[in-house]
Amino acid sequence: MSMDAADHAERDAAIRMIRDSAAAIATRGDLRRIRALRHSERGFDPAVLRQMGELGWIGLLLPEAAGGAGLGMSACCALAEELGRALVPEPLIPAMLSATLLSACGEEALLARVLAGEALVTTAWQECVDTLDASGTPGAPRLFIPLPRGAEAFLLPVGPALHLLPAAGQALEVLATQDGGHLGTLRPDAAVARALGELPEGAIERALDEAALATAGYLLGVMEGAFAMTLDYLRTRQQFGRPIGSFQALQHRAVDLKIQVALTRASVEAAAATLEAGADARARAAAVSRAKARAAEAAMLVTRAAVQMHGAIGTTDEHDIGLYLRKAMVACNAFGSAALHRRRFVASVPDEEA
Repeated sequence: MSMDAADHAERDAAIRMIRDSAAAIATRGDLRRIRALRHSERGFDPAVLRQMGELGWIGLLLPEAAGGAGLGMSACCALAEELGRALVPEPLIPAMLSATLLSACGEEALLARVLAGEALVTTAWQECVDTLDASGTPGAPRLFIPLPRGAEAFLLPVGPALHLLPAAGQALEVLATQDGGHLGTLRPDAAVARALGELPEGAIERALDEAALATAGYLLGVMEGAFAMTLDYLRTRQQFGRPIGSFQALQHRAVDLKIQVALTRASVEAAAATLEAGADARARAAAVSRAKARAAEAAMLVTRAAVQMHGAIGTTDEHDIGLYLRKAMVACNAFGSAALHRRRFVASVPDEEA
């Protein structure tokens, strides 16, 4: 076996292991826990976040020398996919982003607590609507912070430096989201922020790319879960004495949705391979934006169609299929909308490939 083949086999084994480990939390077909957490104070279960830490998920992308697992983006996207299928609300991707930045600036003590899932430290990087640019403007309000009520502290990129801001006592405005979670706007009090150190050049850009791609993987899982639930419904729902899945019009529509899922999977896996191959910033941005744009658009298409194919019952809150659409509506704009990533792809892709 060649070295390349051996590396490929090792990566596939790691991905299988990650998917199997996800079963400890991502219980398919049973969304009672997800329903119970909707509109709760934190929006997630801290005990489950600690379990994610114990499983090594928060440090999945970090090298072993930094306390991580060093398994790469393919494994990260596979994990995000499994969590998306089960609509897991715990903020794993924001925690991974913060862990990456804490590692980059050498903050070992806090990093250890974040990796263990003992503390949710969320990076408040976004200063304007629909961007993937962490401007780092001193004193600027930070927008669209995921599940901030559960955060112990916030990380603030300020210029090239990273600051730590305790969550207690901060001016925080919170708005509920369609999926039962919430987003926050933070007006940071710089007087109580502590400088942690400077980030290496390009560190935050790469970390945000990784978070955007992981979100694309999560959206892939959301659409897979919605599609699987819809296929089960088509097989069991009877009209005129036979399953509605036997009707040709619905079969054609199901095939269209399956194609959307397959194309999204191919795009996410190709982008993960590009990042693992050490692509430069421009190629990395093109690959990530292509995957995120496709995942955002396809997730909305698939989940909307899934609700429609369930008929009237699909529009009720009592049926679980609507939870997938609600999750897609929120996640599709996290770390940049489809429109943003289409523009970014055009700006990043080499001219000969445009």
